[in-house]
Amino acid sequence: MSHLFQQQPNSYSPYAPQSSSEPLAFFGGQPSGPSGSPYYPGSRSSLEGSMGPSGSGVGGGSSAFGATGNMNMANGRMMLGEGKWWEAFGTGGFEGEPSLMEELGINPSHILQKSLTVLNPLARVNENIMDDADLAGPFVFCFAFAFFLLLSGKPQFSYIYGVGLLGTTAIYLLLNLMSETGIDAYRTASVLGYCLLPMVGLGGIGMGIGIDSAIGYILSSISIAWCTFSASSIFVVVLRMNHQRLLVAYPVGLLYGCFALLSIFNVKK
Repeated sequence: MSHLFQQQPNSYSPYAPQSSSEPLAFFGGQPSGPSGSPYYPGSRSSLEGSMGPSGSGVGGGSSAFGATGNMNMANGRMMLGEGKWWEAFGTGGFEGEPSLMEELGINPSHILQKSLTVLNPLARVNENIMDDADLAGPFVFCFAFAFFLLLSGKPQFSYIYGVGLLGTTAIYLLLNLMSETGIDAYRTASVLGYCLLPMVGLGGIGMGIGIDSAIGYILSSISIAWCTFSASSIFVVVLRMNHQRLLVAYPVGLLYGCFALLSIFNVKK
């Protein structure tokens, strides 16, 4: 019975006698060319002869140390990159990478083009002007308008954003009821925000000389008409509502009239 329970020698134990069988090949398969592996070039197809009994390379510690040094040099080149160190503080990025403004959806040339369209209401409006709608310009104009009113002693940030939100929602609903093609809320807010630019100029004038006078009322009326004409022109061209120009201009004029009242009078709490 003793021969049944005789313990077989453990081939993995360092104290067991070494067998003549070949070692295990963890990376099986035939080597592909001189590199050995088709997926990891430069590696051996097995671990045979790579490690000695003490854990160091058979060929000495110089080969392992050299491989480690090569890896450190490669990592250093990857971290340092091809460019200069001061390029890390710029906005150039890698070759072929889009700019930060483009990733955020901000196109300064398009913003300038839309602003010039609003400032020149007599020019012909391109029907594709709202294909690249954005809210970067409208947010800047709303903030500039509120900032000018703040400097003139009229801190009305909440009223400006509240009136703008409610007015944009109302105009959006009216335009979708009146037009056949319809328009989304994003483009509606973009058009109304860009056409607020003359009202920003009115706020700047009120910061310098004040507009709570007869001259201020005239300037406010001109600003309302300017904003209304520009916004209605864009809406009519984009939505093809040439026969409904006055119906579009009336609610838009009421919205910009509220902004003019905010720039003339101070809301007392």
